Order: sequence, then structure tokens, then C-alpha cells
Amino acid sequence: MNNSSTDTGAETPIVPPELHGRRRPAPLSRADRSPLAKWYAEVDRGLLAMILGLMAIGLLAVAVASPVGARVAARRGQEFGEMYYLWRQLFWVATGIGFMIFFGMRSKLEVRRIALWGTVAGILALFAVLVVGTEVNGSQRWLGSGVLRLQPSEFLKPMFAVSMAWILSCRVEDETLPVFSLTMITTALVAALLMLEPDFGQTVLYVGTWVVLVFVAGLPMRAMGYLGGGIGAFLLGTYFLYDNARNRIDGFLFGQGDSHQVDRGLDTLSNSGLIGSGPFTGTAKFRLPEAHTDYIYSVIGEEFGLIACAGILVLYVALIVRVLQRLREERDQFVILAGTGLVAQFGGQVMINIAVNLQLAPSKGMTLPFISYGGSSLWALSITMGFLLALTRRNPYRAPPLNLNGWNPR
Repeated sequence: MNNSSTDTGAETPIVPPELHGRRRPAPLSRADRSPLAKWYAEVDRGLLAMILGLMAIGLLAVAVASPVGARVAARRGQEFGEMYYLWRQLFWVATGIGFMIFFGMRSKLEVRRIALWGTVAGILALFAVLVVGTEVNGSQRWLGSGVLRLQPSEFLKPMFAVSMAWILSCRVEDETLPVFSLTMITTALVAALLMLEPDFGQTVLYVGTWVVLVFVAGLPMRAMGYLGGGIGAFLLGTYFLYDNARNRIDGFLFGQGDSHQVDRGLDTLSNSGLIGSGPFTGTAKFRLPEAHTDYIYSVIGEEFGLIACAGILVLYVALIVRVLQRLREERDQFVILAGTGLVAQFGGQVMINIAVNLQLAPSKGMTLPFISYGGSSLWALSITMGFLLALTRRNPYRAPPLNLNGWNPR
């Protein structure tokens, strides 16, 4: 057999192996071996860019809505500058990025431990809210007062999703473990505490996250049917037992009760046109009750147009699809479930907020992720994204799994 390279003494060039169609990156230099540099080499940069993009959009949206919040505060006897909420949001974003990087650098084991302890602490905090919590707009959801006011239910969300995912993943090793019952009891406890505040919107989000998790974990379809019936009974009971929920649902379905908020939100959004009125030129936003928080999507529509609203929605969908694509490459049941729970929670919050702004759902008091003003929400979402970045990290020097379509959780 004739080998020209052997005969001539020339060396055959070594071609670096490729990973997912791209060349394997060069080894890190000594100067690039810091923990942050290693993390950046492993992290999903596309996902990171989308998160930072949403934060940037949020800062612009809060800037145009901040004067509205300042006027509302003035009517309550609080004098703030017009950009007061923007400066505070800048602080939340800067510290939130720090939280995201910190949690994004954790290992899978560390993420699981943080989530378990965080769930315990979060449930205890929900009990504390009922005893010493601060009441705002008829709901007792916060701990602290003034500038030091936090909403425990926001911080519990990522912890809850990951810890429930870990419990359900234990079924892979021992199918006799009562994982469904244990997670159902935990979810019922959290839901009961939230309804006592009351916070119907967060309750729906928690229960919905759990339903997605048990479905992906392999709960039989017959059991899913029973579960659906139980949730229907819960919603019916909520309607008859909670005046606040009944008034909002009646206002949404029958035009009865107080539907002022959703009516104003839709009016602001529907009058925007394709390109809007321009930054800081909107007038309808001053008639919104919570322009910088619950109804910031309507403010964006008025000032930047329906094209901007559609672009934001596309960015949210792209982020969710990006995570699901990464999860398709996973074999670890815990990572699959945790990532699914976190992204379902995130997507559910987006869907609820936008549905309220479009008058497709009654008012819930739910923020738009990374865009609405709010420290608790932004910090909690930063932790959520930190967990997702940690769970979807890839070692660029390791070969990919042989089975890239191995996601078969059922």
C-alpha cells in the first residue's frame, strides 16, 4: 500500500476535532484560567445574550414608565424624582447580574443543595409573611417596609422548581419512592400559604409548574386526568371562596365588578400603532394604575409600537426554545426536569402578564420577566437564569453525548 506521506517523510497535519460542527476551542491560557473565564468558556453564550438583552429592554421600558410611577407615588404623599424608579432598577439589574453569574457558576450538586435549603427557607418565609408581613393593595405578600421590602414567593419559585425536580428524579433510582405524593403535598402547602395572602396568580404559577414536572417525570395519563379534575375543583372553590378573585373574574368574563385596570391596559396597547408614539411621548400610560410594573407591556406598545411588542415576545420564545434545545442533549433526569420546570415557570409568567395586558385574563399582579420594575422579581429571575446557565453548561473540551436525541422522560 503506497503512502506518500510516509515515503516523503512529511507529517500528516492533525485537524482539531469538531464539536457540533465547530472547531474545538483552543486551550485557555494561564491568564484566562480564572473561575469567571472558565465559566464563560462553558456557558451558553446565546442564552446569556438573550437574558442581558431582556434586561436592557427592561431598563428602557422602566425609564419611559418611571414618570408615571413617580406621579402615582406623589398622589400617595411620596415625592420622588421622575427617574427614581429607573435608578433603582439600575441597582436591581447590576446586582441581579452578579446573582446570575454567582449561581450560574455552581455545580449541579450545589444547585440542588441551594434549591433544597432555599425551598425550606422560602416556605418558612411564607409563614412569616402571614404573621408579620406588610400589606400593599389589599394583599399581605411582603416582608420588611420602605426600601427594604422583599416578596418571599418570588425567591421561592426557582428553589421550588429545582427541588421538586430533584425529588421526582429520585424515581429513576428507586421506583418505589413516593415522589409524586411528596411533591404534591409540598405544592399544596405552598399553594395554601399563597392563597392566604392572597396571591392567586402566583398560586396558579406554582401549581402549573408542578403539573408540568410530574407530566415530564412520567405520571400516567389517567392520573393526569384525575389531577386535572382536582385543579378544576380548586379553581371553582377559589371563585366562590375568595371575593377578590371572584370580582376580577366577573369583571373579565361578564364586565361586572372592577375591570378598570385591564380595560386601561388594553386601551393603551390598542392605540399604539405599529411604531408607537415615540419614547417619553405617550399620554395614555398616565391613566394606567401600575404602568411601571404590571402594565409595562402596554407602555412599551404605546411608545414603541406593536412591532416592538412582537419583537419582545419573539425574544421570550427564542429564550425558551434555546433552553429546551439544550435539554434535548441531556441524559441526566434531574437536569431535564429542573430545566423544564424553570423554563415552564418563566414562560408561564410571561404568558400571564401579556394575557392580562391583552385583556385575555383577569388582572393577576404578575410582573413581566426582566422588563417590569421590581427588585424581588428581578433578583429571583436572575437566580432562575443562573440555575439554567449552570445546568446547561458544557465543557468545550469534552466530546458531546453520542445520543443527542436521548430525551425520553416518559
